[in-house]
Amino acid sequence: MTRVKGGTVTRKRHKRLIKQVRGFYATRHNLFRRAKEARTKSLWYSYRDRRVRKRDLRRLWISRINAAARLNGTTYSRLIHAMLLADIRINRKFLADMAVRDPKAFSSVVKAAKPIS
Repeated sequence: MTRVKGGTVTRKRHKRLIKQVRGFYATRHNLFRRAKEARTKSLWYSYRDRRVRKRDLRRLWISRINAAARLNGTTYSRLIHAMLLADIRINRKFLADMAVRDPKAFSSVVKAAKPIS
């Protein structure tokens, strides 16, 4: 049986991986073993951080709503509870956007909710 060398296949696989990690720091963009480790880690981080981004944005929205609510004489907690009782269904993303871009509309929502001081 003749010997089959796998050099071309291996080179192709290595080049494909090296192309994926272009722009990485130090040896992580040109040494195959380090590049492979770096790619694995970066894919895991990107998977994880797609979920973390959602948490971070919700925290940002809540902070913005709380700041605007305090300017209107209430707190975030009381405002959300009052909105629930008044059956005002506006999500936090839209409420935060309203607080930043249209404070008058936000104030009218606060007045409509009639929060318990």
